Amino acid sequence: MSTGYEAYENRMKKTVEVLQTQNASVRAGRANAAVLDQITVEYYGAATPIHQIASISTPDPRTLVIQPWDASSLKAIEKAIQASDLGINPQNDGRLLRLVFPQLTEERRKELAKQVTKYGEESKVAIRNIRRDAMESFKAQKKKSEITEDDLKDIEKDMQKLTDDYIKKIDGVTEAKIKELQAI
Repeated sequence: MSTGYEAYENRMKKTVEVLQTQNASVRAGRANAAVLDQITVEYYGAATPIHQIASISTPDPRTLVIQPWDASSLKAIEKAIQASDLGINPQNDGRLLRLVFPQLTEERRKELAKQVTKYGEESKVAIRNIRRDAMESFKAQKKKSEITEDDLKDIEKDMQKLTDDYIKKIDGVTEAKIKELQAI
């Protein structure tokens, strides 16, 4: 009896993936190309992710080098990075951009940890909303006599276990990112 669990579990998986993407874009004082994933550049009239129009490399732990394949897009990439909430001013040498990640201050680490915690809490709320949607759907099935009272009780237990498992995953992802922020 697993009518419809898969759809709800897939939504929960997606929630965890979104959290991981959000956490990857949090700048941790170490050069990580994922911080650029959320930034798009106006390129030939279309909003294009930086990694699609340039090569990104990390010559050392604190530096990202962005080399556009089309030199005419260099200024647009620079402007997009400056306009983002990254908080780093790129150095432009006419051929490529350098992003030098400064050492994080204790205060900035705490701010970032709060941000990561907030992302985690939002994800937990999303998981609980998915559980609520599932239970409403299953209760409607019960009302239509498509499932029995016992089925509903089993489903409730299973959905709660699924919810608890995904909340634990979210806690793990959040704790790992906070550790990473504090380790630097």
